[in-house]
Amino acid sequence: MGRVKGRGRRSLGREFGWLWLSYGAGTLGSRLALDAFQLVAILVLGSGTVEVSVLAAVGLAAGSLVALPLGPWVEFRRKRPVMIGTDVLRFLALLSVPVAYGLGVLGFVQLAVVSVIVTAANIAFTAASGAYLKALLPPADLLVANGRFEATQWTATAVGPPLGGAAIGVFGPVTTVVLDAFSHLLSALGLRAIGPGHEPPRARPVDARRSGPREAMEGWRHILRRPPLRLLFFNTILVNSLIMATAPLLAVLLLRDLGFAPWQYGLAFAVPCLGGLLGSRLAPPLVARFGQRRVLLASGTVRACWPVGLAGVQPGWWGLALLVVIEFGLITSMGVFNPVFATYRLRHTADDRVARTLTAWTITKGATVAVLTVCWGLLANTTGPRTALALAGALILATPLLLPWRDGAPPAHGTGTSRASTRRPLRTIGRRAASGGPRRRRTGPP
Repeated sequence: MGRVKGRGRRSLGREFGWLWLSYGAGTLGSRLALDAFQLVAILVLGSGTVEVSVLAAVGLAAGSLVALPLGPWVEFRRKRPVMIGTDVLRFLALLSVPVAYGLGVLGFVQLAVVSVIVTAANIAFTAASGAYLKALLPPADLLVANGRFEATQWTATAVGPPLGGAAIGVFGPVTTVVLDAFSHLLSALGLRAIGPGHEPPRARPVDARRSGPREAMEGWRHILRRPPLRLLFFNTILVNSLIMATAPLLAVLLLRDLGFAPWQYGLAFAVPCLGGLLGSRLAPPLVARFGQRRVLLASGTVRACWPVGLAGVQPGWWGLALLVVIEFGLITSMGVFNPVFATYRLRHTADDRVARTLTAWTITKGATVAVLTVCWGLLANTTGPRTALALAGALILATPLLLPWRDGAPPAHGTGTSRASTRRPLRTIGRRAASGGPRRRRTGPP
């Protein structure tokens, strides 16, 4: 259980502290470099709308395809080295962009290849970090940990893009790519500081013949076999994909049709990020009072009520105020929902399938965003951005039907032994394994 530190603040231990710092470094770097490749393509390569759209779609689609076999690969390996390796890979891939720019040889193909590599590495890192977190902390501390990750994400989202835009204006178009690259190097150093003694034993396949495509698809099979996960899978994929797919349309509506200045556009999305901080802080006490499932259902329902209002935003200060209110309500409810959902998903996923399940979830999200972005772009070209936004909002209004209203399934812990259940330090386990001592059952990570 978490220890109490300071004025009631729970300390989750030194290992989690380093993990949190690593997450913060990587997240801030990614937010500083938000849309950096598209900006480089436009400002450096002179790419047009079609090329920029292709660059965004190729990174998501091809990166997800490359990541398909990574689920079982991550599952059956120790997670901390995988996380460090993907951080180093992202550092090297991203650093190649400013190097090529400095040499005058940067091209569109290189940007596309780096985008694919970074997307695939992101998916592998997400899968490994979820499994590592579940092994590192007891179940009672997972919500607090996910709440801190959520707060870090919204803080980085609020400050990252404005700082990144300023850096590009002062130092040039590839500046944020450099910052993003070194943020992953800092993340790798933070993960290395945790030390190998806290690494849970890796999972191994029950049957060596079960490999290849069968293991790659195990994450989706695990999701679809468990009704709570299956419902949340379709709910979160649909909501998140529609929000992300319509973001370019909202930008067109606000900046082109309604005449908002760029600084107003930035303000309208930076201020509501404070709602993400508020929601992430509210999530643990709300769960403690009302229970995890009630908070999940309530926040998931409230979250769906806001996006439809974006189609009604009008020009002027009243329109800007309405936009801020809508975004604040949406992001606050997401700030509550996301850490509760992440904790719920981990607790309902078997220990020996966490990496494959998270890989399947992330790949599906990336592919769906790519497809819906194209579809809603074509729709907006025919009907206008306001109508396309209204249709997306109406679909999101129906997504609470996909929440687990009748969930009676118990949490799934798998057959592996968790750190929380054994209370035996992982450092001791690591020394015993290294010295040839008794081996654990190789059915899944703790």
